[in-house]
Amino acid sequence: MTIVTDPHDGKSIGIKPPHTKADIVLISHNHFDHNHPKAVEGRKTNILNKEMDTTKNGVSIKSIKVYHDDSKGNKRGENLLFKFVVDGINLCHLGDLGHLLDEEVIRKLGKIDIVFVPVGNVFTIGPKEAWKVVSALSPNVAIPMHYRVGGLSLSIKPVEPFLQDINENRVIRVGNEMDFEKEDLPEELEIWVFTL
Repeated sequence: MTIVTDPHDGKSIGIKPPHTKADIVLISHNHFDHNHPKAVEGRKTNILNKEMDTTKNGVSIKSIKVYHDDSKGNKRGENLLFKFVVDGINLCHLGDLGHLLDEEVIRKLGKIDIVFVPVGNVFTIGPKEAWKVVSALSPNVAIPMHYRVGGLSLSIKPVEPFLQDINENRVIRVGNEMDFEKEDLPEELEIWVFTL
């Protein structure tokens, strides 16, 4: 089972396109750098891009509408949060979240084991807001995303400002792939930083 979130085409943002095929594609919003399912689409790919509570291929998936900015979507529109459960692990992809989460959204999401949180500022929340979101969701693992990497043509911040105030022992640099089961998740928050 392969789940891809917010696929891009690579060339429009200056980095390599994804090299995989997906059974499920989750699209948080319709901006060009998050909405290119053809890059990963297979013959039976399920493309999910609206608010829902469903099960696909044995994966429980819930999406919740929030906003891409801090003015209820007036600047950049809507954004979907996706919670999906794989092998008993509750994962949450925040897409291009542009504001702090309110209590109702936190309640709807429920238990989160792993959260993918944008940290690059400019088009999403920045490092300080990202930490507030992580704190509110209390996951075992936070994975920073939507930050500046080499070659990227978007003017967003790198991951370092998000990492600067955390104990280095809690930052795990995991390469570009991670194998784990639910019982392997840490009891105290870890930050997993992937290499692209």
